[in-house]
Amino acid sequence: MLLDVNAIQKILPHRYPFLLIDGIEEMERWKRIVGIKNVTINEGYFQGHFPGKPIMPGVLIIESMAQTGGLLLLQEVPDREKKLLYFVAIDGARFRRPVVPGDQLRLEMHVLAWRNGFCKLQGRATVQDEMAAEATLMCKMVDLETENAPAAEPAGKAR
Repeated sequence: MLLDVNAIQKILPHRYPFLLIDGIEEMERWKRIVGIKNVTINEGYFQGHFPGKPIMPGVLIIESMAQTGGLLLLQEVPDREKKLLYFVAIDGARFRRPVVPGDQLRLEMHVLAWRNGFCKLQGRATVQDEMAAEATLMCKMVDLETENAPAAEPAGKAR
């Protein structure tokens, strides 16, 4: 394992219960990364998704992919503690098999483009070499300080 969960938390801003990667197995700067998510029955979302038939929600599989890709990108940013990555688009998302407790997700992300704070990543999530999900993710890097600025006063009620 290249990075364990403690090293991951030094790079990503996510924390329990929303940190959805447990380790990094492979990494090529600016090119690709492989992360691992160990899916366990004690994940909170399994209480309601679905009782008696626990399945990891597809949106959380996509989020796991995004966090893996985000770690690769943030690794290269010198002032990463002052940055956030926001989703701007998800294209071609396909879900091929359910992900259930006991599965280990292998999250492989490839950088397709990275310029002017925008990034496009191609991702695949597999379980024992079987495709679970795939998608193309686009994100934008923003300054945390700018994003924490006080919100404008709410507009008056519509008449």
